[in-house]
Amino acid sequence: MEESGPEADPATGTTRPSPTVPVPGAALSGPISHAIFRLARLHRMYAGQLLRRIGLHPGQELVMMHLWELGAQRQIDLVRLLDSDAATMTRTVRRLEQAGFVRRRPSPTDKRVSIIEPTAASQALREEVERVWSRLEDISTAGLSDEERTDALRALERLEQNLVRASTPPTPQAPTP
Repeated sequence: MEESGPEADPATGTTRPSPTVPVPGAALSGPISHAIFRLARLHRMYAGQLLRRIGLHPGQELVMMHLWELGAQRQIDLVRLLDSDAATMTRTVRRLEQAGFVRRRPSPTDKRVSIIEPTAASQALREEVERVWSRLEDISTAGLSDEERTDALRALERLEQNLVRASTPPTPQAPTP
């Protein structure tokens, strides 16, 4: 494992803190990928701390955000919206239902389909979720200028597009006559 201490940033001359997790030698060829791993881990951990205070687990707030915005949804549509899997969404919805934040009802047109809708009780939660996300954003981007925030968002969106493109199977081309 590569032991790393604080490094001087050549661009600014300031000292960058060392990574929160030791960088294994095998990861040295992927420093951005390892940084994404560390950032995602810390972001989820801190989000979890903030969300626990309002009775949610990470990911549940995203389900609620979509339900508040879009209204009642088929459970399968929530799976697609959140790029989840059916088993995870079933557990998430069950927990939200037990907490009184969603109600599950059968579809009027297909009894095999569950419709998930936010409850009136969840509306009070909405402001708290928005505060948590605002706080998480402030903590994550502390010390960044507006321009740096814009650049960071643009870079993250580009990284996401690269990964989506890489994970999408190529469309077969029709033979040309």
